[in-house]
Amino acid sequence: MGLMRMREASNAAMDSSKYIRYTPEQVEALERVYTDCPKPSSIRRQQLLREYPILANIEPRQLKVWFQNRRCREKQRKETTRLQSVNSSLSAMNKIIMEENERLTKHSSQLALENQYLRQQLREKQKESERSQKSLCFQGEQAIVIAADRSPDSEVTGGLPQQTVIPLQHSHDSSPAGLLSLAEETLKEFLAKATGTAVDWIQMPGMKPGPDCVGTVAISHGSAGVAARAWGLVGLEPTKVAGVLKDRPAWLQDCRRMDVMFAFSTPSGGTVELLYTQMYALTTLAPAQDFYTLRYTTFLDDGHLVVCERSLNCANGGPSPNLAANCMRAEMLPSGFLVRPYEGGVCSIHLVDHMDLQSWRVLEVVRPLYESSAVLAQHVTLPALRHLQRVYEEGARRFVINGDQQSAAMRALSCRIARGFNEAVNAFPDEGWSPLVSDGKDDVSISVNLAPNSISTGGQLPSQSLCSLGGGIICAKASMLLQNVPPGTLMRFLRQHRSEWAGFTSSSAEATALLRTDYGAATYGGASICIAQIPVLSSHAPEEEFLEVIKFEGLSAGQAGALPPKETVLLQLCSGLDNDIIGASAQLVFAPVNAALSDDVPLLPSGFRVIPLDSGLDGYGLTRTRDLASALEFGVENIKFTDVIGGSSSHSRSVLTMAFQFVFEVHNRDDMVASARHYVRNVMGSVQGIALALAPSRLGQQIGPRAETLDLAKHIFQSYRMSFGLDLMEIDSGNDETLLNVFWHHKDAFLCCTWKTTPEFIFANRAGLQMLEITWKDLKTLPWEKTLDEDGKKSAYTELAQVIQQGCAYLQGGVRLSSKGRPVIYERALAWKVLNEDQKSECIAFMFLNWSFLA
Repeated sequence: MGLMRMREASNAAMDSSKYIRYTPEQVEALERVYTDCPKPSSIRRQQLLREYPILANIEPRQLKVWFQNRRCREKQRKETTRLQSVNSSLSAMNKIIMEENERLTKHSSQLALENQYLRQQLREKQKESERSQKSLCFQGEQAIVIAADRSPDSEVTGGLPQQTVIPLQHSHDSSPAGLLSLAEETLKEFLAKATGTAVDWIQMPGMKPGPDCVGTVAISHGSAGVAARAWGLVGLEPTKVAGVLKDRPAWLQDCRRMDVMFAFSTPSGGTVELLYTQMYALTTLAPAQDFYTLRYTTFLDDGHLVVCERSLNCANGGPSPNLAANCMRAEMLPSGFLVRPYEGGVCSIHLVDHMDLQSWRVLEVVRPLYESSAVLAQHVTLPALRHLQRVYEEGARRFVINGDQQSAAMRALSCRIARGFNEAVNAFPDEGWSPLVSDGKDDVSISVNLAPNSISTGGQLPSQSLCSLGGGIICAKASMLLQNVPPGTLMRFLRQHRSEWAGFTSSSAEATALLRTDYGAATYGGASICIAQIPVLSSHAPEEEFLEVIKFEGLSAGQAGALPPKETVLLQLCSGLDNDIIGASAQLVFAPVNAALSDDVPLLPSGFRVIPLDSGLDGYGLTRTRDLASALEFGVENIKFTDVIGGSSSHSRSVLTMAFQFVFEVHNRDDMVASARHYVRNVMGSVQGIALALAPSRLGQQIGPRAETLDLAKHIFQSYRMSFGLDLMEIDSGNDETLLNVFWHHKDAFLCCTWKTTPEFIFANRAGLQMLEITWKDLKTLPWEKTLDEDGKKSAYTELAQVIQQGCAYLQGGVRLSSKGRPVIYERALAWKVLNEDQKSECIAFMFLNWSFLA
C-alpha cells in the first residue's frame, strides 16, 4: 500500500509539472524573452529564472518545453500564412484561367462561324464559276482566263464583312467633357482587348503555355499594328501597381521622357491626363519616336483598377506631328492594364500594348523591328511584368546583393550607362548635339556637343570644364548589317578580345594622345582584367545583365607617349551575352571613369548593341508574304550600313550599332573629328572580320564549324580517289559551298571515326545522323560498340585492322544499330583511311549504301 501511494504521488507531481498553467504575467514575460531570443540555451534559461521572479515556480525543463512549443506555433503560423497566400494565388489564377478559357471558347465559336460562312461563300463562287464556264462552252466562245483577285473582295473573303482599319478621327472636342467621352471609349476598347476577343491573340513562341513566375504573354495575329498581351500575379496593392507602371521612364530603358501636359479629375473619382512621351531609337538607321496620348485612370464598378491610354490627334487637342525635332510620331491604339485584387494581398494584372509604329516610314532593312509584335512584347510588355516582380521582391526582401543600398546603387549606375549610350546613339538637338557634314562617305556619322553640361550625365561637367576651354564632346557612330551571327556570340568575343578591335592608332600623334584621355579610354588596346562583376537585377534583362569593373594592364605608350592614368577603370554593362537563342538582343557598353567613383561623376558611355531583325518569334511573320531579303537594296543614298556577308540570302539578320564618345578642346576639334572617324572605321573593319569568322555556314548548326567540316569533306573525297581510283562525286573543286552541301545531303550514310583505345565517332553527314537517330551535338558521345550487333562485334575489329593495313576495304552487307537500338540494314559498305595534307591518318570513313530501318 505504501508503494502504491508513493507512485500515485509521483505521477501526480509529473502531471502537475507537465500540464502547468501559466499566468498572463508569466506569458507576457516569456513573450518578451522569445522576441529577443527564441531559442535560449540551458544557461540562458537558468538566468531567466533568476532575472524574472515571476517565473520562480517554473522548472527549467518546463521552460524548455514552453520555448519548444512557442517555436512550433510560430512555424505553424508562418506555414499557414504561406499556404493561405498560395491558396489565394491559385484561386486568382484559376479564376483568370477560367475567364481565359471562356474567352477562347467564344473566339473558337466565332472562328467556326466565320469558317462556315467562308465555306458557303466558296461553294457559291465555285457553282457560279461552273455555270459561267458551261455558258461559255455552250456559246462556243473562247475561254477567258481571269486572274485571281487578291483584293479584300476576293473569292475567298468576298461577301464577308471586313474589319477596315480607320484612322483615329474622333469627333470629340478638346474640352474636358470631350476628352472624358474619349476616355470612356478608350476604356471600353481596352477591356475588349484585355479580356475579350477584339484582337486575335496567339501564344508567344518560346513562352510557357501556362503562367510562370513572370507571366503569360500572347501576341497579335492579323490585327492592325503590333500588339502584345500579358497577365500575371503580383503581391502588390492595385494602387501600388498603378503608381509603379505609370512611371514609365523608371522601368523602361527605351523611354527617354514622359511629361504630363494637362490633367483633370472626373466626377467618378478618376483622372484624365494628356501625356507626351519620347522613345529612344535603338539604331542609327531609324529615328526616335514620340507619342501624344490620353491616359485614363479609374476604378470599375467591381472595384478593379484600370489605366488605359491612346493617342490623340489634332482634333482632340493633340499637337502637330512635328512637335519634336528628329522624332517620328507614332500612334498608340487603346492600351493599358487592368488590376484585380484578390484575398491574401495578391492581385492579377492584365497588360495590353497596341501600337502602330509607322513602319512604312523607316528603312526596309529595319522594318521588321516595327512590324513584330514579339519585339514589342520583349521590349515593353515583359519588362513591365519583370519590374513589378522586382518591386515586390525588394519589398519582401527576398534577395539582397551586398545590402539593399548597394543593389539600388548598381541599378542606378547601370541605368545611367544605358541612358548615356542611348543619348549618344540618338544625339538629340535639345541636348546640345549637332551633326557635322560627312567627308563624302556615309558609313560614319559625327555629332558634336558644345554644351556638354546639358547631357544627362548627372548634371555635372567633367573635371576640366569643357565650356571654359571652348571644347566639347564628339560622338562617332555607325550601324552595320550582320548576317548569320548570333548577337550573344559576337558580344562575348568583343568583350573577351578587346585588343582585336580597340588597339588602333591614328596617323595624327596629337589626336592619338587626345583619344587616350580619361574619356577616350575606349581606344585602349592593352590587356585588361575584370576586377569586379556585379549582377544587375533590372526589369529589362533581370537574369543576363551585369556590371563589370575593368582595369587595364600592360599598356604601352602611344605615338605621343600618352598613358592612361593608373586609377582609370572602365565600368562595363553587359546584357544578352549568354543568350544565343533566336531573337535575343545583346549589348556591350562601357564608360571610362576614375576609380574614386561618386554619384556626380559624369559618364560618357561607348559601345555596341546588336538587335536581331529575324527574331523567329514574330507575329508578323505568320502573315507577311514578301521576303525582306529580296527587297534589300544596298548602296541606296543615306543608308548607313554594311553587308558583312556580301549578300542577303542568309536566314538570320541583325543590326549592330556602335557609338564612341570623345572629349576635345577648341584648338584640336578638326583633328579629333578626323581621328574619331578613322577610329570607328577601323573598328567597323575589325568587327566585319570578326563577324565573318564567327558566322557559321548555313549548315553550321547541324554539322559544326564550317572550316573544319569543309576540310574534312575535301580529305574524304581525295582519300576516296586515292584508295578506289574513282571520284566519289563530280563537283567543281573550286566551289566549296557546293561541295559541302552535296556531301551533307548525299543519300548514302557517311560515318567517320578515329582510333584511340577504341573507335570514336567524330563526324556524320545528314544521312548518317538519320541512320544513327542522333543529333550532331550528341554524336561524339555515342559509344561505337553500341552501334554493333553481336555479329558485328565479332567482325568489326578485323575490318578496322584491314582498313588500317591496306588503306581501304569492301564490306559485305549487314546490320548496324541506331542510338535507340533500332536495327539498320545496309546492302554493302565501303571503308577507307582519310589522310590530311601532310599524308597523316586523320580518321576512317565508312559509307553505307542503300540502308534502311529493319521493319
